[in-house]
Amino acid sequence: IAFLLKCSVKDFVNFNAKQDAELLHKAMKGIGTDEGTILMLLTSRSNNQRQEIKAAYKKAHGKDLVSALKSELGGLFETLVVALMTPPISYDASQLHKALKGAGTDDDVLIEILASRTCAQIKDVVKVYKKECGGKLEKDITGDTSGHFQKLLVILLQGSRDEGVDEDRIENDAKELFAAGEGKVGTDVEKFINILGNRSHEHLRLVFDAYKKLAGSDIEDSIEGETTGNLENLMLAVVKCAKSVPAYFAESLNGSMRRAGTDDQTLMRIMVSRSETDMLDIRACFKKMYGASLYNTIQDDTAGDYGKALLYLCGGND
Repeated sequence: IAFLLKCSVKDFVNFNAKQDAELLHKAMKGIGTDEGTILMLLTSRSNNQRQEIKAAYKKAHGKDLVSALKSELGGLFETLVVALMTPPISYDASQLHKALKGAGTDDDVLIEILASRTCAQIKDVVKVYKKECGGKLEKDITGDTSGHFQKLLVILLQGSRDEGVDEDRIENDAKELFAAGEGKVGTDVEKFINILGNRSHEHLRLVFDAYKKLAGSDIEDSIEGETTGNLENLMLAVVKCAKSVPAYFAESLNGSMRRAGTDDQTLMRIMVSRSETDMLDIRACFKKMYGASLYNTIQDDTAGDYGKALLYLCGGND
């Protein structure tokens, strides 16, 4: 139950899939589209309920609801609606596939998803990727990345972090990290990869505390000083997610807005994929970290039906 309290989108109480399918059908029928109904309805139903609406629509009208929506909508709003209609694990798989199969590799998407998802979620994504994207995720990642960055991604992809805390190892892990980085000329990246990729989040938090006592600085400082590029970004994401997944996403959301232009793909991906997990925690972290509400920040940064839909996913102002 506690888990349910952290999300901004929950199951709609008096849900009727058939009725919702008809409302959407009416919103798309005739000249012009009633975007208001579409966005209100889809953002106030959970993903499971949206799948039921999709089935009811097909049964009543003999066609695919997502295709119908796509033919009526356009731009960012269309992309957002399609994302909302996709089951979460399929959405992750499709985002990874797009990141790997486009021109060049979108490392940021690989980093975000593989650093932040639970072991169980990652295992599911691997299965769904194979089924829906027609390839092996590990093979696609190794084909598109290299070096230590690739190594850490592949370890994360196993979804097999240790469980719990190993008291006897905390001090030793901290010492190994110190010796591998700050404590020597050059960096023993393998040590970092092994510890960051395989220990549980609870265990890592204690290791980071021990590291700080030992080194007199945060593990992040050491990573920033010792590595560069996508490896640095991935390691920092792993550390931040071990400390707090909601704070990691609050920082990513802040980075996706308030710049010389909005990174809509990142903004959308986070708002959709966290709306049924920890959006309320993310909002609280955002307020604490940036002194502004996520709601107002999105409002200032987006427009139209797309912006309105994101605000509904945000679930309120702080």
